[in-house]
Amino acid sequence: MIFKDFTFMNNLSIEEYSKFFGDKIKQPSKNINHRSNMMLNPLNLKHLNSMDKNSADVITINLEDAIAPSRKKEALYNTAMFLSHLENSNSTIVVRINPLELGGIEEIKMLNKFGFDAYRIPKVKNGNDVAMALELIDENKELHLSLETKEAFNNILSLKIDARVSTANLGILDLLVSLGLPQSLVTHHNPTIDYILAKFLIECKSADILPVSFMFQEYENIVDFRKWCELERQMGFVSKACMGPKQVEIANEIFSANKDELQRAKDIKKLFEDSSLMGINGFMSDKYGFIDEPIYKDALNILGRF
Repeated sequence: MIFKDFTFMNNLSIEEYSKFFGDKIKQPSKNINHRSNMMLNPLNLKHLNSMDKNSADVITINLEDAIAPSRKKEALYNTAMFLSHLENSNSTIVVRINPLELGGIEEIKMLNKFGFDAYRIPKVKNGNDVAMALELIDENKELHLSLETKEAFNNILSLKIDARVSTANLGILDLLVSLGLPQSLVTHHNPTIDYILAKFLIECKSADILPVSFMFQEYENIVDFRKWCELERQMGFVSKACMGPKQVEIANEIFSANKDELQRAKDIKKLFEDSSLMGINGFMSDKYGFIDEPIYKDALNILGRF
């Protein structure tokens, strides 16, 4: 826990918060897993306080659409308070700000000095939006994008204008509204949703951007959430937006490599490299069949992903 007791905050006015900001700077995340990306409401102090012990691979502190306008400042100052006292976390910590023109610029200016891993900007439309954000954020922080407009969906390849643009999060409900399509389409194996997921995945991967699949908002319906994760894993996704620990547990399970998959990749890597030393890059394995360079590269991808 970040604080043993955070009840002192109950008696503070927002203007007094800054007197109690700490000077801790969390080190950049070394976590290579992004299986679960859990949204966290900064009005819930108990959840903020557990950021150092959370089982989610990624924690996204949401200052945007879950916060009423009258409580935006409270959410921002809560976030600053806990980040300023955060020393360590196994999770990658992301702050989802408001649109730049609707408070996001001020949020970046306030939060830049604190230790976390990335900003996430909403309602991206084009590379100009990305460039504006990159000019504002600390150079040591990554930039994650909320892909939820038809303009961005049609221009994914143009959004990777800097190495710090590392991740895109599919906001499928907002995207459907932007496209003039009903949200009731979000069902398993709906051809339109399958197309959206496939296009999002392939174009993000082509641009060297990590694609995070959409948040399933029926929190108690873990049966359908599991089905979505299984479908997305089959498609090639390795990351899923999550609401709460139940979804995190399922996403971590499904998007992990199984032992057989890892062992196969390790064996193929060794077999190919040993054979390559003898000048042979294509051969038959009794256990795995024909192995050549594409099979070897796939094994390297698996080992690098997990």
